Amino acid sequence: MNKLILSLAAMAAVPAAAQTPAAQTSAAQPAADAAQLYGVRANVEGIDLSPDGRHVVFLQPASGRRTVAYLAEVGSTAAPSVIVSSDGNPERLRRCQFATDTRLICTVSGMVMSPERVLIAFSRLIAVDTNGQNAATLGQQDSFYDSRLRQFDGEILNYLPEQGAVLMARDHVAEAGRMNTRLVRTASGLGVDRIDLHSLRATPVEAPNDNAAGYITDAQGNVRIMIAPTVRGATGQLGNRTDFFYRRAGSRDWTPLGSYNGLTHEGMYPLAIDTARDAVYVLKGLNGRDALYRVKLDGTMATELVYANEHVDVDGLVAINHGSRPIGVTFTEERERVIYFEPEFTAMARSLARAIPTLPLIDFVQTSAEGSRVLVHAGSDTDAGRYYVFDRTAHSLNEILMVRPQLEQVTGANVRAVTYPAADGTQVPAYLTLPPGSSGRGLPTVILPHGGPSARDTWGFDWLPQYLAHQGYAVLQANYRGS
Repeated sequence: MNKLILSLAAMAAVPAAAQTPAAQTSAAQPAADAAQLYGVRANVEGIDLSPDGRHVVFLQPASGRRTVAYLAEVGSTAAPSVIVSSDGNPERLRRCQFATDTRLICTVSGMVMSPERVLIAFSRLIAVDTNGQNAATLGQQDSFYDSRLRQFDGEILNYLPEQGAVLMARDHVAEAGRMNTRLVRTASGLGVDRIDLHSLRATPVEAPNDNAAGYITDAQGNVRIMIAPTVRGATGQLGNRTDFFYRRAGSRDWTPLGSYNGLTHEGMYPLAIDTARDAVYVLKGLNGRDALYRVKLDGTMATELVYANEHVDVDGLVAINHGSRPIGVTFTEERERVIYFEPEFTAMARSLARAIPTLPLIDFVQTSAEGSRVLVHAGSDTDAGRYYVFDRTAHSLNEILMVRPQLEQVTGANVRAVTYPAADGTQVPAYLTLPPGSSGRGLPTVILPHGGPSARDTWGFDWLPQYLAHQGYAVLQANYRGS
């Protein structure tokens, strides 16, 4: 099988004909054309705030399959500048995030056809300056002698902007068939490297391990948890159970933390580390529901219940700053709810709810390094949302981007929570979307079952039910048993 080779030429400057945000219009669209506007890609596909809080980077679709990364100054009326773009054949930009104020890490992914006519997914991490210069891949370099295919070169575990570096879980591939040299690579598996973003020098932090599928670090960049899926005998197929191991602070020894069975949903699953408490947040069953616990990593395994809901599972943690800072726990009843760990975020959420009452779904995306500026997304069932930068010092809220500006003057279809009886009388929760202004009587209905099995629909904006409602259909999204 041929090796995947990512061409940085795919990340070129966008042609002059491409439309920048400043050139886009939010003019009213005729209601009859509204249905044709829902299926297009969102105007903002990813966004991040710089450590100094002065700039945002975001992705935006252009002509055809092209995706463009833009840099914009917060509060400025100047047009955003183009950083890089991808043409979608096959590489496509998926997101760009600030590693420092002037250096980004972008994820590029795609699908290629192997010589055996098998579609293979791949992704690569690329470091690039905010002016589009000095692009370089962060994964291990491919070799003609690689013993296996490297589909995914790794993930960023920690951003270290003050050091101009990142901590990366990196896939290492051993070489085979290389003769008469001592330079052959023998390391294999997932390891952790500290990578200088300018020199690209990689310093080993955790040796590659064929049994490791992931790592979790604390806020200081210490590798504290290893994720190790089990394998079924000689077949080499992954088993249902995943084992987790942890390290005590200052130790290099791995100690069993627990296991999770993906088939039966039994056991504990670690999410993130609370560095201040020297503990890890885990999901674990309680009375038939997933609950959030904290487990000490000091050798005692002392376990504390953080939050449980008697009606629904805990969905997980709410985290900001590239997932490095857990700030709350989330669960979904009729609507998604968040309970924040820190009073400052509770207060901010309440203030924003008063400032933008028509957009009740508030998400904190990122903060500046010192915390004075906060990137916020706010949306609703009829509005895909807007991004704001909240300046906590100046007490100002600056709207910077709309997710779907072409729908600004289009009346959205409201989504409401309903229940209906199953054949055995069980009340099944669902969401009903009706065409704007319709009572729902006598309408043809589309049933949209969600995927799964461990999934559910939630209240909020969804382009497909909106599109169908504008075509004159009632849309029912059932959270059937098992959701």
